[in-house]
Amino acid sequence: MKSSASLLALVLTLAFAAPTLAQTTTAPAPGTETTPPATALGSAGISMGEEVDGIGTTYVKETHGDWQLSCVRSDIGADPCQLYQLMQDDQGNSVAEINLFNLPKGSEAAAGASIVTPLETLLTAQVTMRVDNGQAKRYPFTLCASMGCIARVGFTEAELAGFRKGNKATLIIVPAMLPDERVEITMSLKGFTAGYDAVVAANDAADKAAAEAAKAAAPKTGN
Repeated sequence: MKSSASLLALVLTLAFAAPTLAQTTTAPAPGTETTPPATALGSAGISMGEEVDGIGTTYVKETHGDWQLSCVRSDIGADPCQLYQLMQDDQGNSVAEINLFNLPKGSEAAAGASIVTPLETLLTAQVTMRVDNGQAKRYPFTLCASMGCIARVGFTEAELAGFRKGNKATLIIVPAMLPDERVEITMSLKGFTAGYDAVVAANDAADKAAAEAAKAAAPKTGN
């Protein structure tokens, strides 16, 4: 990093944080009742809350080192999960994130991941990754959305083995406003092995539960 590192880190941090933290609210239509139903109010006129099933919401099930096991609530008795990590640049600023998950056996890639970087990333420079001092590999960006620019990537079994043995991976991106700069982002591999094993176990259980639910729901034919 050159002398502009502090400014660059600030630009990237603000760019990443804005779409992540922003919340959109919609004003109720004219005449729409906004007062909570009486059943949700206590004797003092305060809300006591109401139960929701939470299907489709995400939650952190476990933490493994620097990785979180992030799962989606389902109604089949087992929730699908992926590994999540908020990554930092060499100044300690959180500027990117990764969601990693296993893929079905027999696929060209053993695992897939979505890497999210700030909207101001120079897309033509792509994103480069290397584990420790190993061989670097470059990946293209797939799209940009409100959350940032996304690269959908795949990893082979050999690359996963490198994650298990390594200490950290370094991702390199280039900011669009400073095309001569390179931003190095650290992806810690602490806890990766246990976290990935937990993802595989959770998704195997979810696949089995989904298959059993589909079988139970299938119409039965007579003899």
